[in-house]
Amino acid sequence: MSEPLITDSHCHLDFPDFEGQVGDFVAKAAEAGVHRMVTICTKLKNEPSVRAIAEAHAPIFYAAGTHPMSAASEPLVTVEELVELSSHPKFVGIGETGLDYHYTAESAEIQKTSLRVHIQAAQETGLPLIIHARAADEDMARILAEEHANAPYSCVMHCFSSSAELAKAALDLGFYLSMSGIAAFPKSQELRDIFASAPVDRILVETDAPYLAPPPFRGKRNEPSYVAHTARKGAEVFGMDYADFAAQTEANFERLFSKATLTQASAA
Repeated sequence: MSEPLITDSHCHLDFPDFEGQVGDFVAKAAEAGVHRMVTICTKLKNEPSVRAIAEAHAPIFYAAGTHPMSAASEPLVTVEELVELSSHPKFVGIGETGLDYHYTAESAEIQKTSLRVHIQAAQETGLPLIIHARAADEDMARILAEEHANAPYSCVMHCFSSSAELAKAALDLGFYLSMSGIAAFPKSQELRDIFASAPVDRILVETDAPYLAPPPFRGKRNEPSYVAHTARKGAEVFGMDYADFAAQTEANFERLFSKATLTQASAA
């Protein structure tokens, strides 16, 4: 019996951990039911190589932006640059962007500027925004709400591990929360409780590979096939059969990342 289909909504297949082996990881993912993945470009200068990975492998889509931890060291991206990139059929999201005051609080102001640029690109393209948030909950909630009041946009809080307050603020705006391997760690019960209180039709799953491998692979290189382990924990959190939870997260992904669905349909 084949595994239920599932999507790794956020990974980094251009990182050195996967060099020369992406095809092998795609094949291994397929065996686990992971039939689709979105690889994320975190510095625009790397966009051509990330795009090439997506072009070379049918199950892979991509997004691009400037990671908040690189906002001070990389050129400030423009709305026009992001909008231009969005014309590619496999470019399905804006980011990752966001705020990280845990490691890079000193660049908070440029991070906020960069975040607003990415939001404007999401507003103009209709593509979902992919948010990284760490130790910046108040500013994050405020900026997301301010910009949403200006013009609606869709968004996923990638690798969500922040407070219940930020989760509520995001959900109240109609956004999605993505569950990573952190949600499967033994000491993450508080985080699992936050997810359990969210609507299940607003949940995605991801690896953030090569980081944050779920048990039983914790501490090792993460890879797209492992998202199935996180999803099995997610099914437990929501009290659902794995097949039903997988189907729900698939529907959620296809609703949010609708361009990926359209591109796949046109290629079929």
